[in-house]
This record gives sequence, C-alpha cells and structure tokens, in this order.
Amino acid sequence: MTFQMLVGSNTPLTGEDDPDVVAKKFFEQIGYISKGSDPTIPYKIFADFFLKHPEKAWIVDEIASEMKTSRPTIYRHLNKLKGFDVLEEVQVLDEITKQNKKAYRIRYGNIQKAWNFVEAHLKVAIENYGKTVEHLQKLIESQRMDNK
Repeated sequence: MTFQMLVGSNTPLTGEDDPDVVAKKFFEQIGYISKGSDPTIPYKIFADFFLKHPEKAWIVDEIASEMKTSRPTIYRHLNKLKGFDVLEEVQVLDEITKQNKKAYRIRYGNIQKAWNFVEAHLKVAIENYGKTVEHLQKLIESQRMDNK
C-alpha cells in the first residue's frame, strides 16, 4: 500500500472543543473524507471504532455488521486508513469461528503516537521530492552546458 495524504496549509483546530467537529474537519484536511461526499460511513468507521476504542482490534465482518454495510465498503475505507499508516494489522481469534482472523486497530493504540509514524512518512516523502528537484536542476544545468 502506498502512503498518500493531502497536505495543505491549515489552521490548527485547537479552538474547537467538540471532538466530533475536530475529527471530521481533520479527516477532510488529510483527504480521508472527500469534501462534498457523505462522510457518515468513513467517519463512523474511524471515530466510532478506532478512536473510541483504540486498543481494540476490529475484524472487518464485525465492523460491517455493526455498520450494516458491506465488507467491500469497509475495506475501501480501511485501505485509505492503511494508506495513511495509522492502522496496524493484527491477528485475533474470532470467537464465532474459533479461527485466527486479520483485524485492525490504531497503531500503538494511540492516535497521537500513530501520527508520529505519519509524520515520518511525510518527512521521507518531502526529502525525496527535494532530491528529485536537486537532480532535475543538475540535469538542466548539464543540458545547458552541452548546448553551449
């Protein structure tokens, strides 16, 4: 899975006291919730399952059942969260089938600690962009020298 996130100029949401308002706006800012789309399902998946129960590992069928939606819908939103690298995949024993199943939870059981992982990815991405720009500048200068 490729790390991908919207990055833009923003104002910290520290003046807001309602965690739901902060979470919804933040999710829009980073591209988890698309502006103009219905945020209900992606918001509920992240907020109601992962933020409110950060140490619990959730099986996809469990989320789909509680959300009354399909597994593909849940996977679509989980894949976005996995792309941000805030979720970790773990194995849990399914109480119903008594088999190990793949489950997901907030990395480190803490959104702030998980965000440190995101910031590390962002730093590497920015450094790589910088290296590409440096290389491009060298190529342009070399081409200019060759054409003289």
